[in-house]
Amino acid sequence: MTRTSFTVAIAPDSFKGSVTAAEAAACIETGLKKALKNIRVRCIPMADGGEGTVQAIVDATSGHLVRRTVRDPLGRSIKAKFGITGDGRTAVIEMAEASGLVLLKPRERNPLKTTTAGTGDLIRHALSLDVRKILIGIGGSATNDGGTGMARALGVKFTDSRGCELKDGGGALNDLHAIDATSCDTRLDRVDIEVACDVNNPLTGKKGASHVYGPQKGATLSMVKSLDENLGRLASVVNRDLGKDISRVPGAGAAGGLGGGLMAFTGATLRPGVEMVIETVGLKKRLKGCDLVITGEGCMDGQTAFGKAPAGVARVAGDLGIPTIAICGSLGDGVEAVHDIGIAAYFSALTEPIPEAQLERKGPGMLVSCAKEVGRLIGLRLLAGDPAVRLSHSRRDSRTR
Repeated sequence: MTRTSFTVAIAPDSFKGSVTAAEAAACIETGLKKALKNIRVRCIPMADGGEGTVQAIVDATSGHLVRRTVRDPLGRSIKAKFGITGDGRTAVIEMAEASGLVLLKPRERNPLKTTTAGTGDLIRHALSLDVRKILIGIGGSATNDGGTGMARALGVKFTDSRGCELKDGGGALNDLHAIDATSCDTRLDRVDIEVACDVNNPLTGKKGASHVYGPQKGATLSMVKSLDENLGRLASVVNRDLGKDISRVPGAGAAGGLGGGLMAFTGATLRPGVEMVIETVGLKKRLKGCDLVITGEGCMDGQTAFGKAPAGVARVAGDLGIPTIAICGSLGDGVEAVHDIGIAAYFSALTEPIPEAQLERKGPGMLVSCAKEVGRLIGLRLLAGDPAVRLSHSRRDSRTR
């Protein structure tokens, strides 16, 4: 039976500092079509739950962005965005939009005072749109408050021994005496909340939120000790007043304890980020019938095999018996490990060292050029057995190489 088409799924993560996942997919598509005729392409922007997840899911599901006024880590009003999927049923939030370290100047970093209140604001705004599911990425936080600021924005009360409400920040938890969740937003009962979490840090201890991540948020050694003790106090009161034990749950320490706070105060579940994205964009269904999958990311190295977007894409493709290759910006140490997770070959788009400031301008063109050469290689492999896929040998094409 003669084939009438060859279908390639293009499912990359974003290339940090250069292009979004959707833009990367478009560049790869352009390059492939410069080399191959009669090729069919399915662009599926991907992410792993970190930066770029909102945009990738919005692009992949034909959704839209919503912008609202929220509080930043120090309580100042800012504009932040979250996504709504194309079917209107799911909201996608990145906590860094409201509670991220990037929102603060170095001198402003102080996890004794920073709060996740803005993340709670985003959740509240999402609830007002009558969604049925909320996905939350919790990377890049500036906070160490165990999610208490987020919970307070949703109606939970935290009081000291005199019944006075606590101030924001991880430092105030030293005076925590009681938690009252009776006024918590009841709309939470109507939604499922899933949290993209790819770390196993517990709430407290040497591998906990304060010791591992506190210093990068501005914590001194003495602050780390206090913050760790405060999160321990929070876990104890949560257990007593809410009947939930988050003290040793893997991932509870993510984002300064926001992982544990979301479990305790919203009933959220923690999931690997890439699995969450795979399910939301319907990757398995969209890959069916494809002959090849091309994935990629800004820098592919040995860590790619451990839960990053290309690893998830390769796993799903492998389950369907579809080969996967990767086109990346650059390659790092240990990149050979990706062969073990089903990526048959990888290619770097960089043809010369580029300063970070020039990536946005020069990166897309290099990505197109690399994809074109990959397309020519695919054409050589398929030329003899698949007449529907042909290398483009027009004079015009030769002049533009």
